[in-house]
Amino acid sequence: MTPKKAKITPAEWEIMEAIWSLGKSKSVREVMEHAYPHGEKAYTTVQTLMNLLTKKGLLSRKKIGMVNFYTPTRTRKEMVKKETQSLVSRVFNGSAPALASFLIDQEDLDMEEIQKIKNLLDEKEKKLRGQK
Repeated sequence: MTPKKAKITPAEWEIMEAIWSLGKSKSVREVMEHAYPHGEKAYTTVQTLMNLLTKKGLLSRKKIGMVNFYTPTRTRKEMVKKETQSLVSRVFNGSAPALASFLIDQEDLDMEEIQKIKNLLDEKEKKLRGQK
């Protein structure tokens, strides 16, 4: 499966989050201890998930001695963008304004959160106007 088409499950996302937060190459044991400090998942489960992520092209694997070390091939930002684009495409017919409208209508936003959203939109508008 190519990285551009790789979909990740919630369990795989947990593994990726752990690797991103740990940084650089990490072993299965290091990821397991970080993501599941109370033994919520077995070592073999974490290893299987990491091998699946390797097959999907989202992790690279390098063996050093007897231990495999895994490194993300995509940043968190790249994956969030890909996942969000997929959601917008599938659920909102490709319309970002439809997604924004849904989120605003569904959430109990307070005035501070509304102001933050307005500020983000103002900043984006300034950047786009500056590009012309």
